[in-house]
Amino acid sequence: MAAIPSETRGGRGGPGNSEGLSGAALFAGAVMMLSGPLSILMGASGIARDNLFAASQYAYRFDLTAWGWIHIVVGLALVVAGTGVVTNKSWGRGAGAAAAGISLITQFMFVPYYPLWAIPVMALDLFIIFALTRFHAGTNGGR
Repeated sequence: MAAIPSETRGGRGGPGNSEGLSGAALFAGAVMMLSGPLSILMGASGIARDNLFAASQYAYRFDLTAWGWIHIVVGLALVVAGTGVVTNKSWGRGAGAAAAGISLITQFMFVPYYPLWAIPVMALDLFIIFALTRFHAGTNGGR
């Protein structure tokens, strides 16, 4: 009986392969699927009531309706990217890191409006980025 090379056993890296989905990536996908709807709800509340949040003399001052739409778009991007990560799609990690990075920037700009919301969401975005971009060294039989 001939020995089977390790490259042909089990396959590596294809879509749908559970080997490529680590616990950190699953955590990041789940957090994105939680953070996305929360951002959508925050955006909807900003659109519904323009006087809900207030900030005085701020460099990144936008109309709250604009902030609402920004939060909705970023929230939708987080949900789509989170779904891609959880289902182990090839584009999921990159889209997730990009969506979390954009969310981090927009939450930083939103701090004067609602810091008790923006700062924890910024921390979640950092955890997402770390989980999706960390280097995962696999053992490859001494190679």
